[in-house]
Amino acid sequence: MKNLDLNLLRVFDAVIREKNVLRAGEAISLSPSAVSHALSRLRSLLKDELFVRTAGGMEPTVRALEMAPLVRDALVTLERALGPHQFDPGVTDRQFCIAATDYMTAVVLPHFLRTLSIDAPHASVTVLPASRIDLSMQIDVGRVDIALGSFSSIPHRLREQVLFEERDMLVVAPNHSLAGTDIGLEALSRLPLLTVSTGGSEEGLLSERGLTRRTEMFDRTALKSAFNSIGKSPDFKIVQPHFLAIPSLLNDTEMAAIVPAALARVFQQSGTARASELPWHSPPRAMQMVWHERHAHDPGHEWLRNKLADSAQHVADRQA
Repeated sequence: MKNLDLNLLRVFDAVIREKNVLRAGEAISLSPSAVSHALSRLRSLLKDELFVRTAGGMEPTVRALEMAPLVRDALVTLERALGPHQFDPGVTDRQFCIAATDYMTAVVLPHFLRTLSIDAPHASVTVLPASRIDLSMQIDVGRVDIALGSFSSIPHRLREQVLFEERDMLVVAPNHSLAGTDIGLEALSRLPLLTVSTGGSEEGLLSERGLTRRTEMFDRTALKSAFNSIGKSPDFKIVQPHFLAIPSLLNDTEMAAIVPAALARVFQQSGTARASELPWHSPPRAMQMVWHERHAHDPGHEWLRNKLADSAQHVADRQA
């Protein structure tokens, strides 16, 4: 410790978040050569490569991955000790980062961004795709402030809040032969299906460092059980990762898609799809926000959580 320059940890933290020397330098106002020199000193001190250059950027070693959340915790503690104690949304220029699917972006963030423009006009928001496979690590190292989604397992180092409960609905193209009708199970069994999956296992789950998230936003088990009750199997014609592509993919086809009810209403109101209830019971699922415990008492982060929860309440109210 007596040979450690604290600035080396700032460089390490920036590189593991950005995975790029140039962007890391820009984030902490250092030149690329200064970043490289700092990494060289830290490698010599710790006797580990820490990062390896690949086509996808600077990939951390096992030692670096073990260090990353601990270094972030230490830097946040110092920032909290030395920085301003109060958070004033009216003057802050803080940059927030939210990870979300295009579905959660479409139904929760519009109200939040309108609030942000009024209450915190100088703050900014970056939205990252929640489908990225290193979501848990991005939360650990502090690149992501909050992740929005549906999670079935959350490690102790992370905290969560349920935003609202979501159920499934059917949508078809506006010119579909069954548009505007209650589509029964027999009729649905004759239609090809379009579903959304952002990756993961056949069970629709992806687990990383203790955080398990749902990658299929529909209840596949309930669907199969309903079809089995009439001796049929679902025809999964198209499985793709984008919720907002659904209306375009349904257009001029006889396919039906299973989507979250909040998104079905967005499609229906815009005239890009027609929605109807499922012909079977599918239990609702919780939609949550997840963040690292280090932010529990950060006034700015608490403000962000409260505003997102308020925006999600608007989604819940429309479903009531």
